[in-house]
Amino acid sequence: MNRNPLIPFLLIAIMGIGLVFILSIKGLYDAKEIAGEGNKTAQEDKADASPEEIYKANCVTCHGENYEGVSGPKLKGVGDRMDTGAIKEKIEKGGNGMPGGLVPAEKLDDMAKWVSEIK
Repeated sequence: MNRNPLIPFLLIAIMGIGLVFILSIKGLYDAKEIAGEGNKTAQEDKADASPEEIYKANCVTCHGENYEGVSGPKLKGVGDRMDTGAIKEKIEKGGNGMPGGLVPAEKLDDMAKWVSEIK
């Protein structure tokens, strides 16, 4: 009635390899789904967002919760210093440490107008 002590370890190893294989295949299908649908949802959410929502998602870390400026310049009164066209260009292209492309193209006009009205 001697039992081989290696059999339980062998069974665990085989089950582990099988589980890794199954999860890998599942992960491939999930990755395709996430890559395909995730970007569309994020783009749709950005396209539907208001300027305030876009600001909170992309700008608040540099320009501050109250537009006072942190690592980026303050936005209070920027409409007095720049016209809407210049603000739009700055938002679109970036420069001087500010990345461009944070605002969808269809929202640039709304965002520039909103920023110019910050007091």
